[in-house]
Amino acid sequence: MSLPGAPYLARQGADLQLDGCSLDALAREFGTPLYVYSQRAMLDAVAAYQRALAGRPHLLCYAMKANPSLAVLQTFVQAGCGFDIVSAGELERVLAAGGSASRVVFSGVGKTRAEMRRALQAGVRCFNVESQGELELLSQQAVAVGRTAQVSLRVNPDVDAGTHPYISTGLKDNKFGIAHDQAVASYRRAASLPGLQVAGIDCHIGSQITQVEPYLDALDRLLDLVEAVEAEGITIRHVDVGGGLGIQYGTEAPPQADELVTRLLQRIDARGHGHRELLMEPGRSLVGNAGVLLTEVLYLKPGASKNFCIVDAAMNDLMRPAMYQAWMAIEPCHRRDGAAPTWDVVGPVCESGDWLGRARELAVQPGDMLAVLSAGAYAMAMASNYNSRARAAEVMLVDGQPVLIRERERLEDLMASERLIPRP
Repeated sequence: MSLPGAPYLARQGADLQLDGCSLDALAREFGTPLYVYSQRAMLDAVAAYQRALAGRPHLLCYAMKANPSLAVLQTFVQAGCGFDIVSAGELERVLAAGGSASRVVFSGVGKTRAEMRRALQAGVRCFNVESQGELELLSQQAVAVGRTAQVSLRVNPDVDAGTHPYISTGLKDNKFGIAHDQAVASYRRAASLPGLQVAGIDCHIGSQITQVEPYLDALDRLLDLVEAVEAEGITIRHVDVGGGLGIQYGTEAPPQADELVTRLLQRIDARGHGHRELLMEPGRSLVGNAGVLLTEVLYLKPGASKNFCIVDAAMNDLMRPAMYQAWMAIEPCHRRDGAAPTWDVVGPVCESGDWLGRARELAVQPGDMLAVLSAGAYAMAMASNYNSRARAAEVMLVDGQPVLIRERERLEDLMASERLIPRP
């Protein structure tokens, strides 16, 4: 099995390198825990989508919840991407990174009045509306600020993406979207409300999807609705098929981005909808295999039934294993010869659920550096200060050179916004 992240991630002898940079050396230079990203891997991932979409009206919107670091957003701004956001905070990050609100679609089931008003004033391209109540509130807010909100209804197509239940979003039991059988009535209501203009239709069926067929099933259901809505005299200008394309963590073999796009365009053309603009919202597939988390081995603790390799990264740095029981490859940054006992790789947080990998064969000693692979998505983005732990630093490899893009949080930063109760 090739290393997840290849060809950008590879061994040079015993040394594990990302874009030709020694990860062991980076860990010792910048300290651990440390996130390291390859800008080249991100740009090549974007280019695969863009090549397949060339010549077609489209907007590729990076789903920034996967990794919202400013330098990552800046990379995608410069690559010509738009952005899929789910909060006003994410909008501010896009703007701070040099992005344009006119290339932003605003998704999410719980937009507040304040978020709607800020997005309207900034001039976001489109709101992906997820409920009848949101339609009504967005209309009120648009009228109040004197703007017209472009809207696309996120329809729940009731398609099983075959992924983890926590990241499945397209089934009728999920909280997301408007039910398929209520969509036409919702479009009628949207077209009648002041301050709104119907722009498109949207769906998102889940994340870490490793087959093309669920996308095609969802697309067929979307196009059925496009035809039904336009029969009511309501124009649909764009079709947004969401994101969710999976990456390799271990043995997965998801389709390549250009294969997915080609199959979608073929289906769109076959059904006579090739004139419509296509929106896509990739996230994990653009950044997931571009990043690693580096951590130092603190202690080796052999036990009666399990051996524990205790490292300085924890569930507050990387939540995916604890939250999703996710398997992520773990590799020594500098490979040792000799026996490789089986270890559970665990962190210092005071929880039995604080683990990064179970039953891993590793030849390691205290002071060695380990790399958790495929950590570019939903990793630093989900980090917390649990146990009053400072969050990790981040480094981007730009043209083969390391650039510090986020300083390591200081302990005094953790208390900067807190106040003691005044004494009487």
